[in-house]
Amino acid sequence: MAYATQPGDSFPLGAMVRDGGVNFCLYAKGATAVELLLFDSPEALQPSCTLWLDPNKNRTFHYWHVFVIGLAAGQVYAYRVDGAYDPSQGLRFNSNKVLLDPYARSVVGWSIYSRQAAHHPGDNCAQALRGVVVDPLQYDWEDDRRPQTPYAETIIYELHVGGFTQHPNSGLPAEQRGTFAGLIQKIPYLKTLGITAVELMPIHQFDASDAPPGKTNYWGYSTIAFFAPHRDYSACKDKLGPVNEFRDLVKALHRAGIEVILDVVFNHTAEGNHEGPTLSFRGLSNESYYVLEANKAYYKNYSGCGNTVKTSAISAYLILDCLRYWVSEMHIDGFRFDLASVMARGETGEPLDNPPLLWMINTDPALAGTKIIAEAWDAAGLYQVGHFAGERFAEWNGPFRDEVRRFVRGDRDLTGAIAHRIMGSPDHYPHLKRGPNYSIHFVTCHDGFTLHDLVSYNTKHNEANGEDNRDGTNDNLSWNCGVEGATEDAAIQALRLQQAKNMLVLWAVSQGTPMLLMGDEVLRSQLGNNNAYCQNTPISWFNWEKPSTQQDFFGFVQQLIALIQSLEIFRHDERLNVTASDSNILEPSITWHGTQLGQPDWRHDSHSLAFTLRYRQYGELLHVILNAFWEPLTFELPPLKNGQYWQRIVDTALAAPEDFCPIDHAPAVAQLFYPVNARSSIILIAESW
Repeated sequence: MAYATQPGDSFPLGAMVRDGGVNFCLYAKGATAVELLLFDSPEALQPSCTLWLDPNKNRTFHYWHVFVIGLAAGQVYAYRVDGAYDPSQGLRFNSNKVLLDPYARSVVGWSIYSRQAAHHPGDNCAQALRGVVVDPLQYDWEDDRRPQTPYAETIIYELHVGGFTQHPNSGLPAEQRGTFAGLIQKIPYLKTLGITAVELMPIHQFDASDAPPGKTNYWGYSTIAFFAPHRDYSACKDKLGPVNEFRDLVKALHRAGIEVILDVVFNHTAEGNHEGPTLSFRGLSNESYYVLEANKAYYKNYSGCGNTVKTSAISAYLILDCLRYWVSEMHIDGFRFDLASVMARGETGEPLDNPPLLWMINTDPALAGTKIIAEAWDAAGLYQVGHFAGERFAEWNGPFRDEVRRFVRGDRDLTGAIAHRIMGSPDHYPHLKRGPNYSIHFVTCHDGFTLHDLVSYNTKHNEANGEDNRDGTNDNLSWNCGVEGATEDAAIQALRLQQAKNMLVLWAVSQGTPMLLMGDEVLRSQLGNNNAYCQNTPISWFNWEKPSTQQDFFGFVQQLIALIQSLEIFRHDERLNVTASDSNILEPSITWHGTQLGQPDWRHDSHSLAFTLRYRQYGELLHVILNAFWEPLTFELPPLKNGQYWQRIVDTALAAPEDFCPIDHAPAVAQLFYPVNARSSIILIAESW
């Protein structure tokens, strides 16, 4: 089929619907020839039309472009790009390879796709991925409004779209399991738990076949198209299904008052190392998109996944365009940047003091109202927690995770560190322009043990991954409470439950923005697997029987979240003022104690700490006791004014429902001391303060 064409424009990149047709634009520095392939269907083995782009008419600088008259949204397309092939010089052009547009808004061809064919030197057209032209104006957002929840009021839930509803016991029809549509059906569950933001593990189109033989890349940290929602997460199988179904999800979450934060993986792509396939970037302008070794046939690997995106020049434009697209056209509320320190590296991988891309993200007006969260390290040792670039990046607080785990299991030399974590880590985050809520604190995340496994296993058990248990970290900072894995010992089961609650109490009463891992509220287990990246199996899925079988634990977590959401002492954006007594000081404030009032024990062999939180303006006074010692201790309580008394909200040593007593039903504490059981945590609140 023949199409009339015009030279087209070099801006914007991608396939853009305009009056009378579609403008295509591609960046391909160093290319000598570019062909636009048009397909009649997603699985067509060959294009119905091939348009050769004249370098004299259809090229401006390094941009190749053409306007095709008569095309519309839904058109399937791809490219062939020719040029020099000399890997030692960083050149990997190969006209045999059909390439995906980096700006493709929807990706099709998965039923015919072969990663192996993209690696081999021969023609892969019959097995290649293709993009789809998308017109963003064809979707009705109705009255969608972003919740714009302040960090100080945010509870983040890290969620895997596929795993959340994939289990057969999810109660969903088979076609909705593991999809955006399925997640919509579970929004009431998130609301019941008290979640205000979901942080979705990668939903950009990734290559699920980028995994060991016989395995699946389940987590999705293998992006191939940053502008496209992952097709396997769509219950609707037409060409534009994932785009509109994802928009439906965002709209539904917003109506429920829940923000959507995307985990974005700009540090590497699915093309892997020098032995990987040519899918897109590598065949367009290899040296422009990747950081190469001195021998340019090889890729520097700061991501741990084979290659490193060069986040300067054209890659920086792509990343900014991508972020703007997801905010403006897909109504996203924020981003969590995976291995964000990669973006702090220069063209040869050197760390930069003022990385241009990060400052552009920080100051971009289109992103000004979004949450931007950095995982402030990379896989090559660049660790930037507390001094990440920019003025408004929040950060995953890795030290919080590590030190809470160590303190609760009974390690020494931690009371001082735990005090800092409780205050929002001012030792790590001293920034005057950022409050404590820019610390995103968590005990567990997708990477590592679940909360259940953290108190049930001393070592990882990753045999199911097929790598002889070599993968995953060996340093889990966990404690199995006496027996490795499952046990029928009632005493050990009770201790594990208590330890899990202890960690969640610290998680809840600390200043900052808390993040909860999917399923921790019902003690989801991965059977000791701390690296389930390739486990698209029940090991990784949310088991929907758990909310019933773990009602007591779910209730504890639910009420803990409700407590901190109801108190201003956990909803402000100011540093706590440290005081030695109940005096006229600035509020909110914290006072440290040990077993005796005003005498915190900072010694290296101390395993306990108590503190009083005060916010006079709102009439709030709490007293928290943390006993990580393996013996009971008795703690003095602060005296109250006449007619007032302490009420026990939480005692993790007690069985449900006494472990958490709502304020309206909390028992009074008659004495000015409290006997605290071994390895337990207490929250008291002053009645009518």
